[in-house]
Amino acid sequence: MDQVTFRSDTVLSEVHLLMPNARHLMVRLNAAGQPVFVSRFKILQCSEGFCSLDGGKEGAGEQPETQTPPKSLVDEDGDLDVVRRPRESLTPEPDLRIRDRVNPTILSRGEATEQEWADEEEYFRDVIKIEHTMATPLEDVGKQVWRGAFLMADFILSQPELFKGSTALELGAGMGLTSLAMATVAKRVYCTDVGRDLLGMCQRNVALNRHLWESEGGEVKVRELDWMGDDFSSDAASEFGWSEEEIADLHDSTTVLIAADLCYDEDLTDGLFRTLYRITSNLRQPSAIYLSIEKRLNFTIRHLDVSCEAYDHFRRCLRDLGGLTDGKMRFSVELLETRFPQFFEYERVEQLELWKVTASFVSLKKTVIPVPLKGSLSPSTQ
Repeated sequence: MDQVTFRSDTVLSEVHLLMPNARHLMVRLNAAGQPVFVSRFKILQCSEGFCSLDGGKEGAGEQPETQTPPKSLVDEDGDLDVVRRPRESLTPEPDLRIRDRVNPTILSRGEATEQEWADEEEYFRDVIKIEHTMATPLEDVGKQVWRGAFLMADFILSQPELFKGSTALELGAGMGLTSLAMATVAKRVYCTDVGRDLLGMCQRNVALNRHLWESEGGEVKVRELDWMGDDFSSDAASEFGWSEEEIADLHDSTTVLIAADLCYDEDLTDGLFRTLYRITSNLRQPSAIYLSIEKRLNFTIRHLDVSCEAYDHFRRCLRDLGGLTDGKMRFSVELLETRFPQFFEYERVEQLELWKVTASFVSLKKTVIPVPLKGSLSPSTQ
């Protein structure tokens, strides 16, 4: 296997797509028979608000400014003059590499390169190691890593005082990257998603990265939470089921909820917002919800134009939540600036957004009564 195979229903994250020459170590097949790869994401060293691989200064939360090409590469009109390779160099001798191959190099466990990875991991303690799949069908996109997860992780690491010692809940955690970042500052993180195979991969990623938070006493619990289900899964026989103590702790202690890049399907978006309402309305304390999303433009037959229906529906749900008047909860919505430091190497495009929703109680007196997750936001929204 020397390259990723694409089909008509294949979805590939930009995180993997924009690193075509990176080495991808294939470690195993998951329960669904999909190849599982491992990637390492280095947490950049920051000093005085600047982040870089070596701890130097490389822009505070901004993409590096576009540099003006040297005058020797610019024609008389100021346009970039691309120098093309001579035709005879298109088939170079075997030992003469003019250009790296553009397809990813797929490595398998047992090759000598794996020892190189182990040596580098021992040297770099500030590395998040993630096992994931690549080029999946749409229903398995949670098994990939997405830019929205990096944006959320950047925000967490740049604002540690907001989350220090907190109990946090992540919805739709996927491979768990943002939960892992949260665990470096929070007391406890409930990392949730749905699907035994996906949750098993996420649990493995938690085990691979315990060194990031164990010295600080943090904790990550991988649990199942289906937005379309009736309630928390409390099946004692399930590896990812909730105990009564955990459900009580979630309601008593949680003050932060996070969700990264989940709104690509209208039904799932509706389920997400119903779940957010029902959980926050049963917490003992006011809470803050942070939502990252990437605005993806697509050409649709319905409009015969470029549109962004998933994003538009997300904004309508935000508006409805902000305008909710049920006499119990009050939600305020704000768009946050994304000019905070960048702790990971990825392309922070302008289509990436971060939203904050503050959930508070209309009445100070409040009794927690667990309710099912299924249903609409409230009778007033039906």
